[in-house]
Amino acid sequence: MSAASRLARRMWHQLEPIHAVLYFSPQGFEEAGALGHDVESRWPSYFAYRTAPLGRAGSRLATAAYYSFSPRMIAEHVPAVWEVASPERVLEARMTAVDRTYRALLGDKVTADAAVEAAELARRAAESVGVAGRPLAAANLDLPWPDEPHLALWQAATVLREHRGDGHLAALQAAELDGCEALVSFAAIGAAPTANFAGRGWSEQEWDAAQERLAARGLVGPDGQATERGRELRDQVERMTDRLAAQPWRLLGEERAERLARLASPFLGAVFEAGLLPMTSTLGIATVKAPD
Repeated sequence: MSAASRLARRMWHQLEPIHAVLYFSPQGFEEAGALGHDVESRWPSYFAYRTAPLGRAGSRLATAAYYSFSPRMIAEHVPAVWEVASPERVLEARMTAVDRTYRALLGDKVTADAAVEAAELARRAAESVGVAGRPLAAANLDLPWPDEPHLALWQAATVLREHRGDGHLAALQAAELDGCEALVSFAAIGAAPTANFAGRGWSEQEWDAAQERLAARGLVGPDGQATERGRELRDQVERMTDRLAAQPWRLLGEERAERLARLASPFLGAVFEAGLLPMTSTLGIATVKAPD
């Protein structure tokens, strides 16, 4: 693995939780509920918040963007979420939710000099990403930058996260893993329990069929665990994900990237201290790590 790829992975550990807190914070659900979304489940607000930069997207566009969710499940939410509130209103609500979330977690620290510098560095990295083949990264990069440092930091983390995510989908396609197979193969290496993926909407029959397809390729054994070949393929996916995510960190440089990590650490620490996030992700590596 190149130095730039290793840096991309380290920075993902630092910035993914800063972005992802929106989908789990009480304030995120409150703002979605105020729009009229059902917040008994997290999925209506998730699909609304994350899809809104794409505009009034339909189910096919959302399926293309999310990949490992069942198309049937996505169609239950998109485009229905736009009947509740327009993408423009959702974008306003998500920034309000992020603002309220981080003010609740950090108080006056959101405007500290460290937050200002972190936002500047993160924005520099975000604005350097290539957007060819990266629809979610491009859509978020097209949005106006907020003035408040904690909101600019969150938006930059979001652009960088979606840039990595779009590249991860390319890596899965290169490995010839469809949406359900991507999850089955991830569970097969022991990265997360199968039950963690129940929310993605695949039926038991679809999961079993994907496992059979992987078995026919020699990627999983009769017990559903990954074979050596299957582990090698997942490793290739992760390494390609890192390579495809490396560009902004290569341009920012290791010294400034490490400074960004230090400056953003209060945000990361506050998210984990509050216990808002699950500890697993499918975005190219198994675990979103708590800060040391």
